[in-house]
Amino acid sequence: MFITDTKTLREVKLEFQDKFPFLKLEFYNVRHAEGQGSMEKDHLDESLTIGQARNEHNEGELGIHGNLKVSSLEQSFHDMYGLNVQVFRRSGELWLQTTSTDEWTLAEQNEKGGKSGSSGQYDPINTDEVD
Repeated sequence: MFITDTKTLREVKLEFQDKFPFLKLEFYNVRHAEGQGSMEKDHLDESLTIGQARNEHNEGELGIHGNLKVSSLEQSFHDMYGLNVQVFRRSGELWLQTTSTDEWTLAEQNEKGGKSGSSGQYDPINTDEVD
């Protein structure tokens, strides 16, 4: 995934969900603590560009693959691009923040979400629930 200031947060979210249909990314203006969820009040609107959502303006390729741990992905977004993200997993009709399972890989999270009986289609439901 190529990160550039002109790409919108929605574009990043959709590109991610193309690879992992039962997961989604949400962007926040503050970083969440390890093992903690992100607060809805800190949620960023997906129509913002990456340039509007951060102070650090690096561009480049962010390698995202199934063997990558959720915690590593979230850390990479922050360290490399100054973006605060939270991975959510589909659970039935809800989206759960993956706080207690951040050490799972993206493939493991996606598989768990696929077994929840959901359609996996993008749905901009935001929730503060955690797994």
